[in-house]
Order: sequence, then structure tokens, then C-alpha cells
Amino acid sequence: MTTLQTVFATAKAENRAALVGYLPAGFPSKEGAVTAAAALVEAGCDVIEIGLPYSDPLMDGPTIQDAVHRSLVNGTRIADVLRTVEGVAATGAATLVMTYWNPIDRYGAERFARDLAGAGGVGTITPDLTPEESEPWRAASAAAGIDTVFLVAPSSTEARIKAVVDCCTGFVYAASLMGVTGARETVNVAAEDLVKRTRAHTALPVCVGLGVGTGKQAAEVAGYADGVIVGSAFIRRMLDAPDEAAGRESIGVLAREMAAGVRSRA
Repeated sequence: MTTLQTVFATAKAENRAALVGYLPAGFPSKEGAVTAAAALVEAGCDVIEIGLPYSDPLMDGPTIQDAVHRSLVNGTRIADVLRTVEGVAATGAATLVMTYWNPIDRYGAERFARDLAGAGGVGTITPDLTPEESEPWRAASAAAGIDTVFLVAPSSTEARIKAVVDCCTGFVYAASLMGVTGARETVNVAAEDLVKRTRAHTALPVCVGLGVGTGKQAAEVAGYADGVIVGSAFIRRMLDAPDEAAGRESIGVLAREMAAGVRSRA
């Protein structure tokens, strides 16, 4: 199984950033989510985040909300998320689940961590779980051998950054801006400063997400971050495609552009 530690060590040895792609489970269909993620891996993504569809998102922008709504309409459940993780992990990519806390809490923290590890998942990103409330989840994750990833933001104080990174094991997710997900014309200039501030508190890789939508933007972020996270830009292409096959082809083209971007500093 490919671990996050292996991914970032390889990227560092190749003097490049890692490319992290996000897609929700169950979109554009339950099987289509696996084949779409596999297309991203084939095109150069090192890590795949599988989103656990949730009805009350906090940081998802309209593009991801649209995809998640379709996934929920498709009847996607946690069992489907785990099957998606299993299928994507089989490609050799390090595979995470990005989820809000409530589904884990309802499923059972120890059970979720154990079942995710059993499916080949290497960790979770929990955007709404605070450091103060994270100890039970971190303990369950450690027992199952999976990583925990939490978020810092441009508004985070030094004390808050320290508290967050102390809860992270795989990498630190640096949100480039205050607000919801979505590709934008430019990446927030605060992102580079946030990466620098975060690195002062940890030796873990720092990955930047929110707002990256082009190969040029990926190259820009790769110049100062350890990883570049892309979600809405891939989903937008899937939503705009006439069918699943065309969607896979389209996101493959974009992922290759992104992969070239993250390698441009080598």
C-alpha cells in the first residue's frame, strides 16, 4: 500500500510537489467514481481524496455541492464510499477520505477507522473537526494505522496553527482563502505566507487547496508548497461532459496539465 509518507518522500526526491485530486464517491455514478479517480491517477495524481457525500456541507462550493447532491440522489452510503476507496487504492495511489465529522460519529469512530484501513485507505481529512475535540478520532486513527489531516487558514493565529499541526500526521491542509471550495482566476496571495507560517511549526508536508484550477496555477503553488490539491476544476469538467467517458477524458487532460505544472520546478 502506498502511504502519504512514501508519496511526499518521492516527490521531494524528484524536487517537485505532489498532486492531490479530489472527487466525491458516487459521482458521476458509484462505479464511475472509481474509474474517474483511476483516470486522475493515470494522468499523474499522486494522492486521491474521496469525498464522503454529506447533506450539510460547510466548506463545499456550488460545484462540489452539485456533484455531492447527485451522489446522494444516486443513493451513495458509507459502504459505497469504502468500496470506492478500495477500488481507487488498487491503482496504487495513496487514498484518503475527506469527510465532515457527523458521518464518522454516527458510524462509530473506531469502526470507521478500522473499516477505512481495511479498504486500503491511508487517512482522513476532517475539515470541521477542531483540535479541541479531535483526540478520540486521533486515537482511533492511530490504532487503525491511518493518518489524520486538519486544516489551517489565512486567518489562523500562530497558536492556532500550532494546535492544528500537532493533530496532523499525514500532511497539513492549507486552505488558500477564507470561504468555500471552487476554482478561481487567481490563487490567493495569502497562501504562500500561510505555508511559510505553517512550516515554522511542523516538519510535515504542507499542501495548498481551494482555488487551483489550471496548470499554471498548479505550477505557481508548487513553487512554495509540498502538494497541490485540486477538486472543483476536475468536478466542473465532469459536470460539463456529455457522458462519463467524455468526463474521464476531460479530467485526464486537465490532470496531465496539473501534473506538468507541479513538476515544473524540478
